[in-house]
Amino acid sequence: MSDVDNAITRLAGYGLYTGLIEEDDIIYTVNQILMNLEKDSYEGSREEVIAYASTLNEERIAAGTELEETLRELTDDAVSRGLTGGDSIVYRDLFDTRLMGCLTPRPSEVIRRFRKLYEDSPVKATDWYYDFSRNTDYIRRYRIAKDMKWKVPTEYGDLDITINLSKPEKDPKAIAAAKNAKQSGYPKCQLCRENEGYAGRPDHPARENHRVIPVTIQNSDWCFQYSPYVYYNEHCIVFNSRHIPMKIEHATFCKLFDFVKMFPHYFVGSNADLPIVGGSILSHDHFQGGHYEFAMAKAPVERSFSVAGFEDVKSGIVKWPMSCIRLSGPDTERIIALADRILTAWRGYTDEKVFIYAETDGTPHNTITPIARKRGEDYELDLVLRNNITTKEHPLGVFHPHAELHHIKKENIGLIEVMGLAVLPARLKKEMADLRKAILEGRKIRADEELSKHADWAEQIMKRHSTINETNIDDILKEEIGKVFMLVLEDAGVFKRTAEGQEAFDRFIQAL
Repeated sequence: MSDVDNAITRLAGYGLYTGLIEEDDIIYTVNQILMNLEKDSYEGSREEVIAYASTLNEERIAAGTELEETLRELTDDAVSRGLTGGDSIVYRDLFDTRLMGCLTPRPSEVIRRFRKLYEDSPVKATDWYYDFSRNTDYIRRYRIAKDMKWKVPTEYGDLDITINLSKPEKDPKAIAAAKNAKQSGYPKCQLCRENEGYAGRPDHPARENHRVIPVTIQNSDWCFQYSPYVYYNEHCIVFNSRHIPMKIEHATFCKLFDFVKMFPHYFVGSNADLPIVGGSILSHDHFQGGHYEFAMAKAPVERSFSVAGFEDVKSGIVKWPMSCIRLSGPDTERIIALADRILTAWRGYTDEKVFIYAETDGTPHNTITPIARKRGEDYELDLVLRNNITTKEHPLGVFHPHAELHHIKKENIGLIEVMGLAVLPARLKKEMADLRKAILEGRKIRADEELSKHADWAEQIMKRHSTINETNIDDILKEEIGKVFMLVLEDAGVFKRTAEGQEAFDRFIQAL
């Protein structure tokens, strides 16, 4: 049997073992793979596919490396015969996703299986769907494994730090090809349901292996899926079936609790709805959730308060670097009513003493990042106050990471960061390795063009640590990156963690 036919056997066997296909599907699946490889013959057999599947086990599947190698072999062959359009990661991803689409069941089958499991338990349904999304290679296990992750203890709890290495960088040739290609408005964005099964193009990822679960939220059609990049456990996305802009309003709070009631083991939250403090896709209404407890969720309420007419809702200010109000109780309607009052008050709130302006020249600045969860018999809603005003001194935002922190984190502080997980750029992996070497060798960091942006920070690190050597430098750099992220969150807080800032926070609470 040729190497390519052997890889086809392995791919079909993988599909059989993971339950993506059944034994009766083997011949059909092999023929679908052959069609995409533009091959008209196959030396393997149905029995060899079954035999290969019997050799697999969960450990080999979970690692993902075996599937990665199988797809690489088949894609290498396709590249060599000019079938892919190019040899970059963009074109390779488009092609190997097409191959995985040969194994992926139709949407109706996936939805039927999910709903059947949900009847027994929401946890069983999501456990199966999460495994399914990894088995189809929609979530590429072998890439996620490359991400760097660690925790850093701070006064606010253990912050999560990730350097994201799983999201492929764009290929310049693919960018040029996309620019020269006829522009398509389909799908309208990467969140639209029309992505399900879409073949992709150089400027839009392939989604033949993507399946979504329809859910009803506030009597409207929404969809539930997992993020292909999985920043935390069971990182899911909940999105409107219609391509409409995000907006934080009364209905937002209702929708969040609708989802939590359907999946009480998940939290769910929304990015804010204004530029700078909002998410990367403000054009499509969506939330993010998952099965994970962030540092912010663990953070205690440090000052309780009561709002007239809402004495039945437990309310307090959370001990957190950003300005967070926590509402809790058994009645979500009461929580939502109080959240409405807080949102309305914050939208129009100005406190010049702490440079908070509701608007300037008619442009609104105040909004909220809300997060909902169930805790025991009670429901919780965290409301993180946001403001996106800019100045000449802080053109990227006053309540945004300040310039001295941009060497580590310059990007927007969205929902995930708000909750205590830093999503840091891939460039840091190399920069930290180079900085490590420079510190150990005693080199002048300011003289290094690439590392000079880290020079002030590196000098502070060396002052804080009297002994830095081969055995402790990695832990020191990780700890110091975590401290920078803590400062990033403090910069993003509208009411600072100072006596003046907290007095200002109390003034807002009293104004409710």
